[in-house]
Amino acid sequence: MKKIEITSLHENVFETIGKEWMLVTAGTQEKYNTMTASWGCLGWLWNKPVAVIFIRPERYTHQLIEGCDDLTLSFLGNSEEARKIYQFCGSKSGREKGRITFQQARLTLECHKLYKDTLKQENLIDKSLEQWYGDKKGGYHDVYVLEIESVYIP
Repeated sequence: MKKIEITSLHENVFETIGKEWMLVTAGTQEKYNTMTASWGCLGWLWNKPVAVIFIRPERYTHQLIEGCDDLTLSFLGNSEEARKIYQFCGSKSGREKGRITFQQARLTLECHKLYKDTLKQENLIDKSLEQWYGDKKGGYHDVYVLEIESVYIP
């Protein structure tokens, strides 16, 4: 993989995250896990390039994110092969051995945690958003603001 400057990216983040999805990988070389995510943002905050991700506390990857300062976001594209990988990583608990990034990744972002908070029911202005939470859906997401430190492409 080749390291590039973040300013050379020209991603349509609505396509990249909302339709393509991403793989969130956290942990150490000895113990790590990857999960699929389709909720997130890329932008600029505190004079830094950032990614914002939303992770439910029930997810195994959440434990690993809590225990480390750095993680990666990998984007595989929108091919049939990529969709199978995203679906697998989104449906397994991840307590099996995972990978830090994927050879198939067309884009990998190395990130460092800057901020965390938890979405709260009482702060939802639009109450229709409560449909995403509850017994069968899961708990309120933790929100992580991540500084994008490095960008890699094939």
